[in-house]
Amino acid sequence: MANIGTLNTTAAGIDAVSGRLGDGPTGPKPRPALSPRNIMLYGTLTIAALYYLLPLYVMVVTSLKGMPEIRLGNIFSPPMEITFEPWVKAWAEACTGLNCDGLSRGFWNSVRITVPSVIISIAIASVNGYALANWRFKGSELFFSILIIGAFIPYQVMIYPIVIILREIGIYGTLTGLVIVHSIFGMPILTLLFRNYFVSLPEELFKAARVDGAGFWQIFLKIMLPMSLPIFVVAMILQVTGIWNDFLFGVVFTRPDTYPMTVQLNNIVNSVQGVKEYNVNMAATILTGLVPLIVYFVSGRLFVRGIAAGAVKG
Repeated sequence: MANIGTLNTTAAGIDAVSGRLGDGPTGPKPRPALSPRNIMLYGTLTIAALYYLLPLYVMVVTSLKGMPEIRLGNIFSPPMEITFEPWVKAWAEACTGLNCDGLSRGFWNSVRITVPSVIISIAIASVNGYALANWRFKGSELFFSILIIGAFIPYQVMIYPIVIILREIGIYGTLTGLVIVHSIFGMPILTLLFRNYFVSLPEELFKAARVDGAGFWQIFLKIMLPMSLPIFVVAMILQVTGIWNDFLFGVVFTRPDTYPMTVQLNNIVNSVQGVKEYNVNMAATILTGLVPLIVYFVSGRLFVRGIAAGAVKG
């Protein structure tokens, strides 16, 4: 009885202090799972997901069918007998004109183009962004404005003068020339991303390092770089995706023996020799897009973090 009395006294005291203990539950009313808002939201997301997944599904199932089954005409049905022969043919045997080595040669050309282009453009753009964010020099605003303008100039406007420049210095039609082109065109937007990211970092870190006597490269290598993994992942994904999927520069600035994978894919799909093999075409398309997909799925979470951080300040 004493314990019950104590509890009643305590509850009365709480009531006296808060005045709300006996009023019932507080806070926002929980939403029902099937509210009109949720139905609209998830319905829209489901439709959008199906819109993108349905073509991918058709590509995958078609690439796993033989031509007799494809001729039946039901593109949505799963394969009755799975075969990987179209994938093998797309990689090593499909013909593009006089060459019948599939996508393999184009794949290695794309690797030789993408890797140095990504490294060079990110290395230079990160230093540019760091300098524009923390080391304000005379004319820095003008330099930044030029880079911003360069990020929005249509590529098609620049193709002819670049062809002339590369021809005059003797590297037109080579992988080196295409690497230079991709590095230059990727630099403006990457510099903007890095500059915005470095501006968002605490300025006190930079000032403390300056007080301790650290110089330009010491601050960049020992302080800024370890804190910049998300924006480097963003830059890498943007460059890998843009360079690997590029067709225009690949077909303009290279020759048949140095064509990247996208140009090889176009030649395979649009080949007029023999019967149109839709399963081989679908397999070749999936193989061409695998690298950017793998890069994004492996580092997608860091991509979201980095793009959000890089958009904090302009």
